[in-house]
Amino acid sequence: MIQRRAFIASVAASAAAGLFAPRLFAAPLAGMNGAELRGPIDAIAYKATPGTSDIKSGKLQAMIDSAARNNVPLLLPPGNYTVSNLTLPDNTRITGVPGATRLVYGGDGHLMTADKARRIELSGIVFDGGNRWLADYAGGLLQFTGVDEVLIDNCLIAGSRKHALQLERCGGRIERSRISGAAEAGIYSVQSAGLMVTGNSVEDCGNGGILIHRWEKAEDGSSVTDNRIARIGANGGGTGQNGNGINVFRADDVLVSGNRIADCAFTAIRANSASNVQVSGNQCLRSGETAIFCEFEFEGAVINNNLIDGAANGIAVANFDKGGRLATVTGNIVRNLSLTAPYAQESGFGIGISAEADTLIADNVIENAPLWGLKLGWGPYLRNVVATGNIIRHAGIGCVVSVADGAGSALISNNLFQEMEKGAISGFRWDKPASGDLAAGNSEFPQLTIERNRVV
Repeated sequence: MIQRRAFIASVAASAAAGLFAPRLFAAPLAGMNGAELRGPIDAIAYKATPGTSDIKSGKLQAMIDSAARNNVPLLLPPGNYTVSNLTLPDNTRITGVPGATRLVYGGDGHLMTADKARRIELSGIVFDGGNRWLADYAGGLLQFTGVDEVLIDNCLIAGSRKHALQLERCGGRIERSRISGAAEAGIYSVQSAGLMVTGNSVEDCGNGGILIHRWEKAEDGSSVTDNRIARIGANGGGTGQNGNGINVFRADDVLVSGNRIADCAFTAIRANSASNVQVSGNQCLRSGETAIFCEFEFEGAVINNNLIDGAANGIAVANFDKGGRLATVTGNIVRNLSLTAPYAQESGFGIGISAEADTLIADNVIENAPLWGLKLGWGPYLRNVVATGNIIRHAGIGCVVSVADGAGSALISNNLFQEMEKGAISGFRWDKPASGDLAAGNSEFPQLTIERNRVV
């Protein structure tokens, strides 16, 4: 009797033979009218063996060009390929063995670039920059310009002296990849066309994690979701232009959701002049400055259901003086803040949530904010801010509201304050106290409605 395992093995062998026989042995089919049956191009067929330098031979470039021209993928077997200055034509598809196929940058310019292509696809490849010099024209180890669809999946990009991955005027999807050790940013995208960055790990980069920028303020439509970002430095200095896990600059209609961001020198998520941004469901741990920051010329920000543990400030919706307005800040947990930050500022640090204009702050929990739990307005920059249904525990002052000359209206109601060191609700003129505790009642400032708050 034939044993079960032997029978299964014989069936599998027969199936494999049937699958590969037509490609290897069969004569051309008469009914194809000259059309070819094409399979993938294998690096071995071009004698581009791993473990040797291909900087001058151009064998890998020839394979890339041939595969793209014939509309087939290029398969690279495991091993190290030392290469430089590769140019990817339209329709390039390169696939390696994840973690085992390594393209090692040999220096003398750049590793890989593509320009004005419809589609470029890379998967299962390690790109190792070796921290080697990149030419002045190269913004990143991998650089794509004007590519309609860049698809990078299950790759590792490490050791770039500049950005690891730079995309200019590109769309597509960067996913399931690991990026580490870039001297600048892990991913720098400018003028995106609905780029999706999802499920990646970005770690140990010198100046930024994932950057979604534009040269001028306009619709962008990118999404940055479900990434893990950690240990982002600010080696370039400054007061916020570097050191951010996710930075959205002048790019409207961007979604930032489901990311875990830890140990950034400045901000976990910073949206600068970015309208209609949605920041939802992120974990922001141990930020050096403000964990979530919406600033400068923006209109429209939804900040909801985020968890912030450890930062100098929790959430800031700022710069009404520059046009920053119109936001909701709801359902967030903000806790364990610090009085110290990378620089000094007039209003100080240790603030849970702050906002200035046309903003709803509702249903948040703030705990351990050593300066203020809530900050409503700054100087004359206060208009139509509502703070309701929040829980503030253990803060210096529970809620500070601007009563400076020119400050507008605010509604503070139905909040719960517990363990306040210096009072529950206080009016301030800039950084100076201007009232006693207003939680018990307010007759001095008619622009403020303060009611039904509880202090325990």
